Amino acid sequence: MEKEHFSSRLSFILVSAGCAIGIGNVWKFPYYCGQYGGAAFILLYLLFLVIMGIPIMVCEFAIGRKARRNAVEAFSALKPKGGGWHHLKWISVLGNIILMMYYTTVSGWMLYYAYLQISGRFTKASTEKVQDMFSLMLSHPLQMLLWTTLACFIGFIVCRKSLRAGVEKVSKVMMTLLLLIMIMLTLHSLSLPNIQAGLRYYFIPDFQMILEKGIGTVIFAAMSQAFFTLSIGIGSMLIFGSYLEETRSLCSEACMITLLDTFVALMAGLIIIPACFSFGIDPASGPRLIFLIIPTIFAKMSMGRLWGTLFFIFMSFAALTTVVAVFENIVSFGRSLFHLSRSQSALLTGVSLSILSAPCVLGFNIWSSFQPLGTGSSILDLEDFIVSSNLLPLGGLCYVLFCTKPYGWGWKTFDHEANRGHGLRFRYPRQYMEWGIPGMIVLIYLRGYYELFITRGETICMRWMLFAVLLLVFVIACAHRGGKDDAAARGD
Repeated sequence: MEKEHFSSRLSFILVSAGCAIGIGNVWKFPYYCGQYGGAAFILLYLLFLVIMGIPIMVCEFAIGRKARRNAVEAFSALKPKGGGWHHLKWISVLGNIILMMYYTTVSGWMLYYAYLQISGRFTKASTEKVQDMFSLMLSHPLQMLLWTTLACFIGFIVCRKSLRAGVEKVSKVMMTLLLLIMIMLTLHSLSLPNIQAGLRYYFIPDFQMILEKGIGTVIFAAMSQAFFTLSIGIGSMLIFGSYLEETRSLCSEACMITLLDTFVALMAGLIIIPACFSFGIDPASGPRLIFLIIPTIFAKMSMGRLWGTLFFIFMSFAALTTVVAVFENIVSFGRSLFHLSRSQSALLTGVSLSILSAPCVLGFNIWSSFQPLGTGSSILDLEDFIVSSNLLPLGGLCYVLFCTKPYGWGWKTFDHEANRGHGLRFRYPRQYMEWGIPGMIVLIYLRGYYELFITRGETICMRWMLFAVLLLVFVIACAHRGGKDDAAARGD
């Protein structure tokens, strides 16, 4: 399989940023700001991006660039003799596939809401009508399957072509349009009446709010959002690292992508939070903010149809850039595992994910009685739990351990690869990379389990915590299996 490359550094940054920029930036980040203290939360979030997000991304890029392979083959190509790292490739394979099993559904929601805004269905709609329309969408499986399949079809159409003609070209167009629409929406949001309180909430830190919410709770929320926002942990960034030339240092590239990702998140908050204050809406409304609250705001707004259309087109582009990027990863898996051509693997991926997305869709209607994580939960919640609370943190832990531990790649090799080329030097201390970052990842992982299951009773929570620990032990066991002789030879 001939190795492909991006045509320019800008292409690499835009495509990689497109993978990182997703629904979490423009959906989750604003309501996290609302729930956890506005500007004070943002400061903590930015801190964790620097001390945790960037170094993990550098690890993932380094493995990809050195191996010149995807996540299926990278560990096998680089691991020490006798090492068990290759068993951990399934974290990436399953992570990308399960992510798309529900992400394509939510992307379909964004496309459908863009259609509703264009058609004027939300014009002067009451709060009750907006809520009814969301419930009506969820109750129609065929309609949701149609929009989900459309998201899968877009992924197939883009990824069946070469890297440059498909993923690179389309991602550059979508990212450019996304940024332009976002700037327009931000300027409009700043022109709304009575936004002063919203701007103060967003820009002026009030640390008393952190104390009211609980310091530990807010810190954990900021840490988690910083980790999940960059799409690190399941090899989504590794594949783009494998396409990267050696002329730039990896720290420079990771910083540029993080800056672009953060810019989009901050601008999304600037679009949504002042608008909430302007119309007397609580910005801490949680996940329902996008589909139930935002359309209501646009319905009350002058020229709301236009601005609502632009907003959901913006949301659709944010979702689809991630869909295309993850599709590219899955297509590369198919080419490696089954020795398919790019077009064959893209077709297999598109058809398979259209079918595999069905349970998520049916979980809101025909299979709604199946509530796997407790009362009120859905199949989407289960799939998100598998990816966000398991595969992402465990995968991120794998990459950091592989790059820093003697029984993996080893620090010297990683440091050399990270600092090849021009740009910012990777200067994070070795001990911090070896112990500090893995410790934070383990905290995110275990606390995610605790917060989900503690509401179901201490006994159930302890059982699931034990399961989480066993998974963690398995990953560490694979990481430390073999490789002693190679480690000694390297002096690590």
